[in-house]
Amino acid sequence: MEEVYAIVSQLAPQLGDPLGPAQPLDGGITNRNYRVRLTTGEYVVRLYGKRTSLLAISRDAERLASDMAAGLGIAPPVAAGGPDWLVTEFVPARPANREELAADPGPVARALRAFHESGLQLPVRFWVPELLDQYAATVRDRGGTLPAVYADTQALVGRIAQALPLTEPVSCHNDLLTANVLALPGGISLVDWEYAGMGHRLFDLGNLAVNNEFDAPAHERLLEAYFGEPPDDGRRAALALMRLMSDAREAAWGIVQTVASDLDFDFVGYADEHFERLSRAAADPRLDDWLRTARA
Repeated sequence: MEEVYAIVSQLAPQLGDPLGPAQPLDGGITNRNYRVRLTTGEYVVRLYGKRTSLLAISRDAERLASDMAAGLGIAPPVAAGGPDWLVTEFVPARPANREELAADPGPVARALRAFHESGLQLPVRFWVPELLDQYAATVRDRGGTLPAVYADTQALVGRIAQALPLTEPVSCHNDLLTANVLALPGGISLVDWEYAGMGHRLFDLGNLAVNNEFDAPAHERLLEAYFGEPPDDGRRAALALMRLMSDAREAAWGIVQTVASDLDFDFVGYADEHFERLSRAAADPRLDDWLRTARA
């Protein structure tokens, strides 16, 4: 809490004096977030976690993405930032839930399309085959052990990347957990841009779909809202493959956290959950058809 008060004091000439104690906010594994009330309004102070560069997080990219998203009206405005923290305006909203996102993914789809089409050039790439290689090297360098399933996951991701290569990278969010979508009276706001990077636009859609347990009808709604037309088999196949790509990344993230984080969190269990879901999805008899159709 002392860190929060030090930041608030530093920003007093710009944002005003505190009007009460800072309130910790729920959520977040790699960061700590606090709501503060100052004389100019309410803000969220985000304290970055330790060694997050090992997770391929770029704070420069996060700041650039947050600024662009705020300018597009799809994220809270950024008030200030430092090497170890970011301050955004507090948005009176509530976390969205999976059911409403599946029922109407249009607002998120259109927000993502606007961000993808913004022309923003971020200083880092976010491409899962590269991330899995980087995470594996980090685990080995820090004395950890990769599970046997890791190599199989890399092989699967390599097959998907051949079908859906990263030929036209765009700025992406890449972490569309349910908690990172806030519901507003007139729309949505996307938060936690720390994994922002230049990536595959369809990864954002697959990431949103798998993290929020979309079913086939929700996939149709998502693709139609994003592209503005009913989806064809190629886009359906690509979305199915990017769901797999997303779970591969989540599982690998859990593994690298076992050597990167000091938090009391079951990262092994988190990784196992995503490896298991990935294994079930990869056993779908349609996988080879998806690969062929997406490549066409």
